[in-house]
Amino acid sequence: MPTTTTQGRPDVTPLTAREREVLHGLGCGLDDAEIADTLGLPVPMVAAQLEGILRKLGLRNRAAAIVHAFDRGLVVPGLGPRRHRAAPEAALPDTAPAPRLRISLLGPLRVRLAGRPVDVGPVRQQAVLAALALKPGRSVSRRELLDDVWGLESPDANVVPVYVYRLRKPLRLGECPDSVIRRDRYGYGLARGVVEVDVACMEDEATAAAAAARAGELHEAVRRCSRLLELFRGEPLAGLPGPLAETERMRLAERRVTLAQRRADWLLRLGRVPDAVAALTALASEEPLNEPVAALLMRALRHGGRRAEALAVFDRTARHLADDLRVPPGELLLRARWSVLRGDGTGTDGDRAGAA
Repeated sequence: MPTTTTQGRPDVTPLTAREREVLHGLGCGLDDAEIADTLGLPVPMVAAQLEGILRKLGLRNRAAAIVHAFDRGLVVPGLGPRRHRAAPEAALPDTAPAPRLRISLLGPLRVRLAGRPVDVGPVRQQAVLAALALKPGRSVSRRELLDDVWGLESPDANVVPVYVYRLRKPLRLGECPDSVIRRDRYGYGLARGVVEVDVACMEDEATAAAAAARAGELHEAVRRCSRLLELFRGEPLAGLPGPLAETERMRLAERRVTLAQRRADWLLRLGRVPDAVAALTALASEEPLNEPVAALLMRALRHGGRRAEALAVFDRTARHLADDLRVPPGELLLRARWSVLRGDGTGTDGDRAGAA
């Protein structure tokens, strides 16, 4: 009978030193011939060793053995059996940057490794990768991944290492057997320094744009805000299942609207009224119930001398609020209407509150 851990999972203690080396090679993604070449063994002996490993550990197949090798920490990043077979130029890491993995979540999930698109499998598997990408710099436990991706429909916890194993295969860095998905005692995470996530890039640009605006550099603020808005490629995390994806989808959609409002406010402060009106008209069309957007559009139209159009925005928004939500216009929208009616020529602090 195989030795088991307190969690009921087979341990690796019954294995001989040679069998552990073979399992290590299998976990690093080597086939029988590569394991044989690495360890200096005949290929039939490697096959026999693998059969013995499956029998001793009570595992069904090689895929289960690979998952087990990762789960037990037998495969350590940077210490795979291929390390001594690297090409001579690989010994000079400073001469060429490591391939970078780019994960785009501000739209349908898109993954590119070293500039090439990567297929990361079905949607539930994509959701696991997205959950790791949304929590950079830390490990995510199995339980947390189950809650994030499956929610109340959570399956057995052992499904997580299976999905991680399947993700590791297409996400290897170049010729190295290691993946960008690391594992430690706390769970799984993305390796530092090689992964770029568009959500983090967007937030970095938003911080820089806000700093530029505070410093009075409105042209720079608009430039940076325009660049970060281009990162959005449609509905964030489109089609991905799970509570985390649903929550982040709403948060990121709201974040985009807020940032677009800020950009429009900065355009108005720069006197670029037509640009602000164009941007806000498109945004109001997407967000017909958004009162701050409507109020800012009314302000922009008022600055452009388009009083009748500004009042039409109020009427249209009030009608949507009544028909869809059964509520009257709020104070912000009413103030915007009053400013148009009394013919204010400049914006007020109350106007700008809608763009904050």
